[in-house]
Amino acid sequence: MDEFSRRTFVQLGAAAAAATAVAQTPRTDANNTLRAAVLGVNGRGKRHVQALENMPGVDVAVLCDPDAELLGKQSLEFERAYGRKVETEQDLRRVNDRDDIDLVCIATPNHWHALATIWACQAGKDVYLEKPGTHNLYEGRQMIAAAKKYNRIVQHGVQLRSNPELQRAVALLGEGVIGDVYMARGVVFRRRPSIGKKPNEPAPSTLDWDLWQGPAEEREFSRRLVHYNWHWHWDYGNGDVGNQGTHETDMCHWGLSATVDADDNYGIGLPNQVQAMGGKFLWDDDKETPDVNSSAYTFADANKLMEFEVRPWHTNAEAGVSVGNLFYGSEGYMVVNGYNSFATFLGDQGTPGPSGTSDDPVDRHFANFVDAVRAGNPELLNGPIETAHTSSALAHLGNIAYRVGRRLEFDPQTETFAGDTEANAMLTRNYRSPFIVPEVV
Repeated sequence: MDEFSRRTFVQLGAAAAAATAVAQTPRTDANNTLRAAVLGVNGRGKRHVQALENMPGVDVAVLCDPDAELLGKQSLEFERAYGRKVETEQDLRRVNDRDDIDLVCIATPNHWHALATIWACQAGKDVYLEKPGTHNLYEGRQMIAAAKKYNRIVQHGVQLRSNPELQRAVALLGEGVIGDVYMARGVVFRRRPSIGKKPNEPAPSTLDWDLWQGPAEEREFSRRLVHYNWHWHWDYGNGDVGNQGTHETDMCHWGLSATVDADDNYGIGLPNQVQAMGGKFLWDDDKETPDVNSSAYTFADANKLMEFEVRPWHTNAEAGVSVGNLFYGSEGYMVVNGYNSFATFLGDQGTPGPSGTSDDPVDRHFANFVDAVRAGNPELLNGPIETAHTSSALAHLGNIAYRVGRRLEFDPQTETFAGDTEANAMLTRNYRSPFIVPEVV
C-alpha cells in the first residue's frame, strides 16, 4: 500500500474509532428478505429495479423521485411487470426515515449522489450508488468517511469489476501478459445529438423543482435540464467523461493499479499532472460541457500515463472499440471492449493472446452487493466506496483542466492544486442549504 493510501486509511480508521458507529449486522439468512428503495426512476433506476426484483430474497418496496408524473408511470410499469403494487415517495428524506428499508439504490442525477449516500449511511441503510460516485472531488472523501463511520456497505456501480473475464484480464495485466504496462486509454464514442435551445419556464406542478435541484444553486426551471440533459450542465452533471466515461476511467485505474499493487483499492492513487483540450465544435445548443474532450493524466510515482477521449458523433472505432479501454505494454497491448470482453495482441506481429467474453455484469454486481450486505462485510465488494472516489475524481480532474484551459499540477497527498486558487475552487461547490455535503459526516 502506498503512502497516500496508508495515510488515508489511518485517518479514516481513527475517525471511525472515535465516532459512535452503527453496528453492521450480518444478514446470513437468505430467506430474510431485504427491502430496497430506488431513488431516481427515469433512466438507470429502471435497471436497478430489474436487477433487484430478479434476485431471491430482495423486494423493491419504494420508488422515489421528485417527479410525481414519472413515479406514477413507473409504479404502473412495476405492477405490470411484477404483479404487485409498489409504494412511491417524492422526498428521499422520508425514505431514510423508514425503519423497514434496508437498501437504498441511488440513480439520481450526479449532483445528488454524494449527499444521498451520506444521508442513507447516517440512517443506517446500505447503499448501491450509480456512477459517477460524486459530482466533485471533495465529495469522495466525505462518502468514504460516512461509510466507515456508520459501518455501511456501499457498492459503486462500476459493474465491469464484477465481470469474471475482466477480473481475469486485470489479473493477466498484473502478471505481465503484455509486459510492463506504461499507458491506459479510455474511449467513449457515443452519438450525442444537439439538445437545441429551450427557454426558462414555470416548473410542472408534478415536479418538486426545489428538491430536484438539491445541492445546486437555485435557478429557473427549463426543459434543457430535465430529465436526461442535466448530464451536459456543470451544476448537475459532468459531461460524458463523468457519465459513460466513469466506467472507462475506473477500468483504466483498475488495470494500471494491478501492475503496481493489486490488493490496494487505491492502487496508483491519483495523478500528479493533468491536462485537457476540447470544446463544442458541432452544435450551437444549450450544452455547457464539451462535445469533444481529450485528457491526459500522469502518475509520476508509478511511471504510468492515462489518456481519455470523448467523441460525440460520426467517428471510427479504435481497435474495434467505440466504448472501452486499451492498455499498452512493452510486449503487446490489451483491448477491453465495452462491459463484456477483452483480447490481447502480443509481439511485433500482434499475435492474438489470451482473450475472454462474458455476459452483462450488472446482475452480478448487484448480487455481489447483496452478498456483502448479508455478510456484513464491505471487503467482499467488487466496487467498494473507494472506487467511487478514484474513478470519479479522474473525470473531475480532466474536466477542471479543460475548464481552466491549462496543464495542472496536482498533489495526490493533499488532493489539491498547489497555489492554484482557480482550479482549487472547482474541487467542491457552493452548497445550497439544507442540501449541504457536511465537512463532518
